[in-house]
Amino acid sequence: MPRRFRLVAVLALSLLATASACGSETKVPTVTPSASVTSTAAPRATGSVTVFAAASLTESFNDLQASLKTSDPGLTVTYSYGASGTLVTQIQQGAPADVIATADTATMKRLTDASLVEAPVTFAKNRLEILVAPGNPKGIKALSDLARSDLKVVLGDDTVPVGKYGAQALAAAGVTVKPVSKELDVKAAVAKVTSGEADASIVYVTDVNAAGSKGQGVDIPDAQNVTAEYPIAVVSSTKNHPAAVAFVDSVVKGAGQVTLRQRGFLSAA
Repeated sequence: MPRRFRLVAVLALSLLATASACGSETKVPTVTPSASVTSTAAPRATGSVTVFAAASLTESFNDLQASLKTSDPGLTVTYSYGASGTLVTQIQQGAPADVIATADTATMKRLTDASLVEAPVTFAKNRLEILVAPGNPKGIKALSDLARSDLKVVLGDDTVPVGKYGAQALAAAGVTVKPVSKELDVKAAVAKVTSGEADASIVYVTDVNAAGSKGQGVDIPDAQNVTAEYPIAVVSSTKNHPAAVAFVDSVVKGAGQVTLRQRGFLSAA
């Protein structure tokens, strides 16, 4: 073979070897789309969760059930509603709860101080309103009217949040009321008015909304009103921590925020 042909052949073989080496260095393994999606998909909550919640959350949390059945069909939620203080006492005594939501921060603090719950998060706020009969037959226009001797007024008990908030509002208005009874949770106070056993009560705006055609609200001015803060927390002894966290997340930043707004609660911000 002539010399120049031998040189061309050697050069060609050298170039082929270099190309082959470069190809092997840049080869990338193939990853299927299904594997990538599967690895990043968030698991849905499953199992059972028992939620202790302030009575004023009844309608909102019940509404949340429908959304959870769609987003987390494997999650079963059981609610126990009542006065915030009563629910806290039950947890202190070992009642099996996974999550607790109260109508005030002071009551929740009893659990945080005892390390019985994880760090609480405020998820909503509420305001007070005077609840009267439909059409306001007694002509109640302000907190000062609740001191009238011709009225039967019921208030929340001094040991429950709505009772404490009501007392603060009356004090701000400089009004002294002699209630015919003090109820152990806000729903009991509402029932006294809607059944006709009482003429008025101080309850949450959301409870006036929930009363529907059975009641009517009378506004309390900002200078006399009180803002209630609602915290929620995972109970430290929960047996289903992932599901408890999932429920709290749905309340704090998920579908629960929609149901709360629809029922008249204010944003936590």
